[in-house]
Amino acid sequence: MPRIKYTEYKPNVEARKLIDLSNQILVDYEKQGYQLTLRQLYYQLVARDIIPNNLKSYNRVKDVISRAREGGMVDWLHIVDRTRNVRQKPHWEDGSDFMRSVAPQFNLDLWVGQYRRPIVFVEKEALEQIVGRAAGQLDVPYFANKGYLSASAVWNVAHQWMLLHPECKNFTVFHLGDHDPSGVDMTRDIETRLALFSSGYDGKVAPSIIVERIALTMDQIDEYTPPPNPAKETDSRFRDYQRLHGDESWELDALEPSVIDTLVTEACSSCINDRNAFDLQDERQRRIRRQLVAVQLDEEL
Repeated sequence: MPRIKYTEYKPNVEARKLIDLSNQILVDYEKQGYQLTLRQLYYQLVARDIIPNNLKSYNRVKDVISRAREGGMVDWLHIVDRTRNVRQKPHWEDGSDFMRSVAPQFNLDLWVGQYRRPIVFVEKEALEQIVGRAAGQLDVPYFANKGYLSASAVWNVAHQWMLLHPECKNFTVFHLGDHDPSGVDMTRDIETRLALFSSGYDGKVAPSIIVERIALTMDQIDEYTPPPNPAKETDSRFRDYQRLHGDESWELDALEPSVIDTLVTEACSSCINDRNAFDLQDERQRRIRRQLVAVQLDEEL
C-alpha cells in the first residue's frame, strides 16, 4: 500500500498519537474490505473517546491527517473521497481480456417472480458505496438522494423504475438518513411524494409502496451510541424534532460501515419470499458468467 512522502512533516507528540491511532483504525477497516472517508475516520476517533466532537476537533483531524498523508505517514488508499472521481472509458488488451473483465457484469434479474421488490435510498453520496456493496450483492437498486429528493428524481423512481416491472405491484423503499430535523423528515417526504407520483392514471393500477426507515433510528442510537451533535435550530423543522427527540442529533456517517452493511442486507433479504427461486436464478447467473469466461475468441476477427 502506498505511503508516499511528498513533504517533510514532523508532528508533535499529540499529533503523532493521533496519526498512529488513525492508522490502526484505517488498517482494521481495510481488513474488513472498507475504505473510510475523512469524516468517517473522524467519527470513529470520536466514538473511541480519542477526540471531542466539535468543529475545532474535526478541523484538527483534517489538518493533521492531510499533512501526515503528504508526509508519508498515512496510506493514500486508506482514505477515500467518494464524491469526486475521474471518469473515463474502460480499456482492454484484447478480446479475451475483455471477456474476462466483463463476464462478471452479466446479470440476470434475481427478483423475477418475487412478490415484492426493494430499493434503497441513502441520504449522503459519501455512503453510497457502502450501501451499494450490500444492495448490489442482492441485485437491489440503490442511490444517494443527497438531501431532499428533487421532483424529477422521485418521478423517475415511481415511473421509470417501478414501471419497468409491471408484473410486480408491491415495492419497499428502505431509507437511511441522519437523525436530525431534516434527515428524519426526509423519510416522510419520500413516502408522500412516491405515493403521489405512483398513483393510478390512464387506467393503470397504482402499486403498493412501503417506505421504511432502517437508519438512523433512536433504537440504533441507544444501541451503537454514535456521538451526538447539536440539532440545527435554524432548521424549519427543529421545533417539531425537539419535541420528540430533544436538542441533539446524530449523523449516519458515525455508524460503522459493517453495521450499515448488515442493516441493508437484512432489510433487502426480508423481501425475498421465494428463496429457492432467488437462489436458482443466482446460480444460473453464475453459470452463464463461467460460460462467458470460457469462450475462446478469435482475435483476428
